[in-house]
This record gives sequence, C-alpha cells and structure tokens, in this order.
Amino acid sequence: MKRADLEKIVRTSRHEKVAVLMGGRSAERAISLLSGDAVLRALRERGVNAIGIDVADDLAVQLREQSVDRVFNILHGRGGEDGQLQGMLGMMGIPCTGSGVLASALTMDKARTKQLWSCLGLPVPEGEVLDENSEWDQLIRDYGELVVKPVHEGSSIGMSMVDSAPALRKAWETAREFDSLVMAERRIKGREFTVTLLQGEVLPAIELSTDREFYDYEAKYLAEDTHYICPANLAPAQQERLATLSRAAFDSVGCEGWGRVDLMQDEEGDFYLLEINTVPGMTDHSLVPIAAKAAGLDFGDLVLTILYGSQN
Repeated sequence: MKRADLEKIVRTSRHEKVAVLMGGRSAERAISLLSGDAVLRALRERGVNAIGIDVADDLAVQLREQSVDRVFNILHGRGGEDGQLQGMLGMMGIPCTGSGVLASALTMDKARTKQLWSCLGLPVPEGEVLDENSEWDQLIRDYGELVVKPVHEGSSIGMSMVDSAPALRKAWETAREFDSLVMAERRIKGREFTVTLLQGEVLPAIELSTDREFYDYEAKYLAEDTHYICPANLAPAQQERLATLSRAAFDSVGCEGWGRVDLMQDEEGDFYLLEINTVPGMTDHSLVPIAAKAAGLDFGDLVLTILYGSQN
C-alpha cells in the first residue's frame, strides 16, 4: 500500500485501540519482546493508539478491560504462532494480523507441513520423525549428514547438524528437551535464502551467510558478522523460480497477510523448502524489515501494512 493510503487508514481508525501482543512463555520469548517493542514504537510514531501486552494467562481479561479493537500479533513460537491465539481472538471477534487458525497450526508443525508440500510436488529435503526406535546407523547410511530439529520450535532452537549415528542420537536427545516430536532431514549444502510475502506481494529475496556451522540462534540474533545480501545475487530465472516456489509454499498451507519462507539451494542449483514462519521476527537483526527496505518500505510503513494491509 502507498504511504498516503496507510496514513488515511490510520486517520480513519483513530478510534481503534491496537494491542501489540508479545512475550508469552515460549522458548522464543526474549526475541518476541524485542520484536514487540520495535513494533509498538513504530505504531505509536505513526499515530496509532497502540498498547503493549506481555501475554499471560489473563490475556482475554486484559483485552476486554482495555477495550482492544485490533491485535498486532508478534508472539513467536507456541501459544502465539500455532493457532491457539488466533482461535481465541476469533471467538472474541477481535481482528488479528497474520494467518488464521488452520495455517498457523499446520505451519507450526514442520513435519506435517513438509508432508503436505511433498504431496503437492514441492521440493523438500528427505527425512523422517525420530523416536527411541529409530535406526540411527541406517539413517546416516541413507542420508549422510542430517539436520535434527524440534518439530514445533523456531529460531533454530534445539537444532543440530550431525554426520554419525552416535551424534544423531545425542542430537535427538537434545532436541527432545524442547519438544516431544523431533525430526531429521537430509542436510542440503549450499546457499540459504529467505523470502518474505506481504499482503500478496513477494518481496526481494535475502541470501544469508555466516561463518558459523549453520544459521543458528546466535547467528540470527546476536552475531554482528552475519551477512545479509538483499536482493539476493541470483540470475533472473532463478529469482523467478525462488519467488514462484515461495508463493506456492505460502498459499498451499493457507497463509495470509505476511510471513517468511526459508529455503536452501544445493550445489546443483535446485531449491528446497525448509519451513514457513507465520510470525517472523521484527528486531534490528530480523529479515522481514531488510526485505521490506529493499522493496521501498521503511519500518513504519511495514508495520502499518501488516496491521492494515487487508483493508485496501
């Protein structure tokens, strides 16, 4: 949306109170608080009547007592990104940013999301869900190096790269500390990309580069030497393929509003889908603001587009 259109919506919506929901109790609480503070400041600077709420068990009571009309959801992880919040707000009749119950619940489950994509013919790394009966040696023989991750966590929490059966079992045990379901998938070696979708538009892709073993929690949020190339340096045909694949992945699971698709490109140039984030980070290290800036949107325009973009 153009800035003039966004400003008009803000003027006509001055009677509304917007709650920025952040924090919560997931493993991504700290990042959610940072994202929420950034979003809240930006909304207030643009004239939105916004309040911040650190989400707790009395959220429904707070929303009623504060007479909240609309929610900007920036709760990362379980409780905010998995359909629970979306269902509650739907029952209360309060509009909320981002995807609805079905898409949120599905994409929070990386294993089932991959199953759906695979059935639709979209490219994903081979793999399976692990348990105590998994054949660790056979998995290494079948796939070589593996990525092990909790099925329902984000921000690379509990994630490991392994190339031996003992390391695989240990990685499974580590990931189980964060989630009862753990998955392993063939490690794709090559270039890593992320693509933001915003109100029906595909924003410029970002290529990620880090000297660490992989793009882990520290590389995402703490390190100062992580490199972000935006727009990504790809040939036009590859750019089109990446955008088309990202849109197909986003639409196939019913996502709405905004989100971010993470992908890898192997050494042969083929792309593979990894996962979707339906409530991406909005910190000073986050990827969506970088893509928006490359598309000509400053941070204020970005948060207003997420909040009000569906009204155009």
